[in-house]
Amino acid sequence: MINRSLQKLQSLLLEIKSNITNKNIEDTNISKATVGWHLDHSLKVFNVVCEVLAGSNPNEYKSKFNTTRWLIFTLGSFPRGKVKAPKKVVSENISISDKDLHEQLEHAKTALSIIKTLDPHAYFKHHIFGNLSKKQTMRFLEIHTNHHLKIVQEILRSHRLK
Repeated sequence: MINRSLQKLQSLLLEIKSNITNKNIEDTNISKATVGWHLDHSLKVFNVVCEVLAGSNPNEYKSKFNTTRWLIFTLGSFPRGKVKAPKKVVSENISISDKDLHEQLEHAKTALSIIKTLDPHAYFKHHIFGNLSKKQTMRFLEIHTNHHLKIVQEILRSHRLK
């Protein structure tokens, strides 16, 4: 299961990379943000979550059932526009550079290789879902990244139709 999750996350990072050239494309009917903003946000979340996971103490992990987490993880997607992201992972910068996106992407690849080595009880505390084990954190990253890449795909599809 962990290997499948790692492969899926690697695939999502490749999809982010392939969309960097589209970073300035936008469609305000779909999202207030540009493609670049969605890529930047996805990478910021990915990197911050991985840092917290790597820095956690597995001995302090406590599992608790969370209905919202169960529902979202079962459905495999987030409803749009229902949750406001923490400021730490939201770019205020209107102009997101290719260089910054590529640097964040490299950081994410490194973080992914570190995740492989972590204890199964390494954890990330999510503000809504509670404590997420390593496996659950990987599922969260998959759902979150995919959520923003779906928005990117929708923006690009709309852009091609114009």
